[in-house]
Amino acid sequence: MSRVVGIDIGGTKTHIVVAPADPSVEPGSDPASGPREIVVPSASWRGGLGDFEADANGLRALLLEHVGPEVLTAPLAVGAHGCENTAQCRQLEHALRARFSGPVAVMNDSELIAPAMGHERAIGVVVGTGAIATTRDANGELVSAGGWGWLLGDEGSAAGLVRDATRAVLRELDRGGSFDQLGRRLLASFAASDGDELALAVTNAASAEEWGSHAPEVFAAADDGSAIAAEVIAEAGEHLAWLVHQLLERGVPADGVVAGGSVIQRQALLQNAFAAAMGRDHPGVALTILDKPPVLGAVAVAHRIAREQKVNTIQIGDK
Repeated sequence: MSRVVGIDIGGTKTHIVVAPADPSVEPGSDPASGPREIVVPSASWRGGLGDFEADANGLRALLLEHVGPEVLTAPLAVGAHGCENTAQCRQLEHALRARFSGPVAVMNDSELIAPAMGHERAIGVVVGTGAIATTRDANGELVSAGGWGWLLGDEGSAAGLVRDATRAVLRELDRGGSFDQLGRRLLASFAASDGDELALAVTNAASAEEWGSHAPEVFAAADDGSAIAAEVIAEAGEHLAWLVHQLLERGVPADGVVAGGSVIQRQALLQNAFAAAMGRDHPGVALTILDKPPVLGAVAVAHRIAREQKVNTIQIGDK
């Protein structure tokens, strides 16, 4: 098959790109050769997390339906939500190799953002509803920092920002202060009239998605001049830089950082806070903000394993 397949399996949607085998040709530039981009709800083909045989069966059926039988021989790269460590990635990879005859690579979906921006040895930092930093060590093992969930961590994420902003506002009340721009915005956003009602409303809305939906108020308050909001955002940038620091301290061979996710890509204030913390602690490590679909990282990996297969085939033929 003269194409490669890159797949980003997220918790909500699955994004598939079928690209020409020649990476210099833009995906979708040749409509006559078949479908180029497919987006479907992940729940439409995937069951519960952790059943990698079922995932492989579902993915095979999905690709056969939307692409055709020739996809079974194409180089295939998958970034999968739910593959949280090397062993799980290898389980899904093994299951897919039993169903596809082309080369296969599986990684966590957070690992797609670095290759999407053309980086092969960068740390990927995802800042959305949650926050996590991932990369591979010198042995090819997946290593991560953060991502422990909105109750225990995920500082810098949408949920973490709202949690920390609410705590900062309530601490100001404990000091005998009053509601500033951030406090007033949170009161309005949670339909509360005072600190007691705010604390109760935030507690009753306790889910990562619900808290995260109020995150724009933190940035708007900073734009309005709230010193508390500005401090919360600065601390979020520090936390994100700390995640990177933990991986660098473990000796990972990273030459840069690529940050993606709904919050970091949309909010320049958080980008600046992250960049400032990185510039102070690791001035030689460049920070790039993702501006492409993560699935293109899977396409880049598919092109790489296609090249590796070609080299291996040539070497075997020379013997």
